[in-house]
Amino acid sequence: MSQGHDHDGMDPGSMSDGGMHMSPSDMMMHTSFYWGKDAIILFSGWPNGSLGMYILAFFCVFLLAAAIEIFSVSPTAKTGTDNPRAGALIQTCVYAVRVCFAYMVMLAVMSFNLGIFIAAVAGHTVGFFLVKVRALAIASQIETAPKV
Repeated sequence: MSQGHDHDGMDPGSMSDGGMHMSPSDMMMHTSFYWGKDAIILFSGWPNGSLGMYILAFFCVFLLAAAIEIFSVSPTAKTGTDNPRAGALIQTCVYAVRVCFAYMVMLAVMSFNLGIFIAAVAGHTVGFFLVKVRALAIASQIETAPKV
């Protein structure tokens, strides 16, 4: 048996573009961070090189990332409720939505667009901040509540 690599008649010229035949209308898939509005984020053809659609994609990723942090602190089911299965089902649904959002943000960041990466990090940061502000506000209300 030969240890060589036989490409079964593959045209060497087809390898000049990495084996991908791209028309001028196709966008290049990046494998390192880059800056620019010419990106493919989550769906083929979106934002399609349009600055307005790129800004929309930026804000969508930002909001998804913030929602992940907000959904990460869903209230726990209380014991002794009438229907513990309903509480568990609601928590499971919130968890499923959070995981879906997390995978969508991950896939958006895998576009390697630096603006989208910044939107994801900023969204997670703002979401974390909002969660902590709310938690501290609740804790201070409990501490300042009059003891009966």
